[in-house]
Amino acid sequence: MSGESAADAADDPTDPEDIDASDVSGAVTEQYERIVRARKVRALLAGLLILVVGYFFANALYAVELLQANLPQYFGTFLEALQDFFPFLVSVEGFPWITFNPGGFLEYWAFIQERNLIYNPEASLTDPSTGGPLALFGEAGITLSMGFAGTIMGFPLALLFGILGSGRVTPFPFNFIFRGVMSSIRAIPALVWALIYVPLGGIGPTTATLAIATDTIGNLGRLFTDELEEIEDGPIEAMRTTGANKPQIIVFGMLSQVTTPFIAWTLYIFEINVRIAVSLGIIGGGGLGQVLNVQQGLFAFTNMMATILVILVLIISVEMFSQRLRSRLRGEDETQGFIDLLLGFPQRMAESLLK
Repeated sequence: MSGESAADAADDPTDPEDIDASDVSGAVTEQYERIVRARKVRALLAGLLILVVGYFFANALYAVELLQANLPQYFGTFLEALQDFFPFLVSVEGFPWITFNPGGFLEYWAFIQERNLIYNPEASLTDPSTGGPLALFGEAGITLSMGFAGTIMGFPLALLFGILGSGRVTPFPFNFIFRGVMSSIRAIPALVWALIYVPLGGIGPTTATLAIATDTIGNLGRLFTDELEEIEDGPIEAMRTTGANKPQIIVFGMLSQVTTPFIAWTLYIFEINVRIAVSLGIIGGGGLGQVLNVQQGLFAFTNMMATILVILVLIISVEMFSQRLRSRLRGEDETQGFIDLLLGFPQRMAESLLK
């Protein structure tokens, strides 16, 4: 037996002494060549992707007639026209010599006071017939009220659909009924929902608030569903072993795990809804958006810029409040500073228009 064991050991291919150096070198070379080929394939695919994106980008520029426009020809005229928006910029001896006139800001403030954009002296803190505390902020308060009321109105159905849309609560395929409803709501932008509700409440803040509430059901409900899909199974199994019924498992085993994320997502949707309220105001929904639209129709560009500044202050204030609160709830998120919120404002407004 000892002889056979010695022979087997001598023939063992895993024995380091029996491994041929040429075999090791060949394996290393093959692995190296495989890595080189993979990198070449990735580089080729990346190049093809760049070419495809570039092709469609060039076609997109032609489609929007950007390449056909002779923008440099009108650049000087454009800069001079900016004085209509920014009266504190005064041209001296023609373009490009421009000086700064601090007194131009007084034109902004005069229009803000005249139209009660940020303060309405007729509103009362205790009398709901005057609009209550939110109306005290004038047109900005109306925009804020539309976003706030729409969020609160849409929250119950968003919570219901979000729970029933989860596969942990409603078995497949019945959960896709509620997911389909939320997807259908999200497929229609809030702007279109406002047009759909026009026969119901006319064009005004009521229609805009209903559109925001409907949009909230789809967006917030889907976020709730996604959170429920990520919860831990331990608490659920523990409650089942104690004989808890289905409602008790849902409330104490599932929802108890996502209370903080649910509140954080609701605050986030509230931010979005305030920006949507501005967008809906442009089609007659009231608030700052309607003031902006009216001044644009009158070609009162200085007044337009004053309204945009108030919109900027309103949106940034709501976002800072929401982010600070969400950061405290989660205990780990870093809040964005004022500069970051300011620089990201155009992108967030564009995203709100598409919701």
